[in-house]
Amino acid sequence: MEGQDEVSAREQHFHSQVRESTICFLLFAILYIVSYFIITRYKRKSDEQEDEDAIVNRISLFLSTFTLAVSAGAVLLLPFSIISNEILLSFPQNYYIQWLNGSLIHGLWNLASLFSNLCLFVLMPFAFFFLESEGFAGLKKGIRARILETVVMLVLLALLILGIVWVASALIDNDAASMESLYDLWEFYLPYLYSCISLMGCLLLLLCTPVGLSRMFTVMGQLLVKPTILEDLDEQIYIITLEEEALQRRLNGLSSSVDYNIMDLEQELENVKTLKTKLERRKKASAWERNLVYPAVMVLLLIETSISVLLVACNILCLLVDETAMPKGTRGPGIGNASLSAFGFVGAALEIILIFYLMVSSVVGFYSLRFFGNFIPKKDDTTMTKIIGNCVSILVLSSALPVMSRTLE
Repeated sequence: MEGQDEVSAREQHFHSQVRESTICFLLFAILYIVSYFIITRYKRKSDEQEDEDAIVNRISLFLSTFTLAVSAGAVLLLPFSIISNEILLSFPQNYYIQWLNGSLIHGLWNLASLFSNLCLFVLMPFAFFFLESEGFAGLKKGIRARILETVVMLVLLALLILGIVWVASALIDNDAASMESLYDLWEFYLPYLYSCISLMGCLLLLLCTPVGLSRMFTVMGQLLVKPTILEDLDEQIYIITLEEEALQRRLNGLSSSVDYNIMDLEQELENVKTLKTKLERRKKASAWERNLVYPAVMVLLLIETSISVLLVACNILCLLVDETAMPKGTRGPGIGNASLSAFGFVGAALEIILIFYLMVSSVVGFYSLRFFGNFIPKKDDTTMTKIIGNCVSILVLSSALPVMSRTLE
């Protein structure tokens, strides 16, 4: 009987592992497909002209898609864990949600951490160097020569980073135990490097999120149709049309030798056409879209921003007044044992909304900063180098999101 029970337990464990692996694969496949369509929407079509460059761009595209999918998974993991916990609390004995358990959640977190390290330290550097490589002088040009140069650059970069980490760690703590840990690659270097990346992501989030919270109103105002209060859209469209016709006549009458004037007029004409398109869209919008959607969205943004700021302020005051509010590093209750929010399912839903709002605000703030303004992707006109930079930036932000979200708990 004991042997049969042991065999049965092994079979159950094997089936559980297969089920969890299948679920992880399906979830990642969905994220990969969505990420592929997002990147191909912005990728410059003229990058694939020559055969060799087409192969290089295709490989870099697949690696960037993988990284973006990992970033999306890292962003969705925290909301997925929260909602999974609430579902297990509400339906503890339901047969159809037995696959949703603590083992699956912990496995997803481990895979997200592993793939984040893989993308940050291997895939994205390889994609960048592979895209910029041309092969060593004296070797036959081709894909193999470019791969060889890329691998050499990766090895040199790895040695440089490991040397910097070794020297910095030796200077900070030079006792015998720490010196022995310096020779352990998997137990010291990679977790240490990933912690440094997460720290950089937290500092970047602290810089981007306030800017994004203030910019969200402007961005949504540009996307939505504003109410037409004391405005005559017909008159504005008529004036813009006259200005467009005047610029078109001036452009047709200029000589081709005056190149700078033609370029300035073409840019001005493009701006006028863009403004005319916005006015026509406002005119065609329904009364519900103008007078209900815009105020409702603005009020919702104001409420979410106020709640976020209020929660952060309350947590800061609690940390200053109560020492027991400091995190102790202990594990909380397992998945499905207790609610993560004091308000139950409603509080968990509010936390999920705020997490997504924080992530969107941080991305908006990131692209609003002057230093990262050139990273903004353009539809069908974004180079692979910029796509790689955007994927790395989003991955760094997503790796720090769980830490940042702790300020709202």
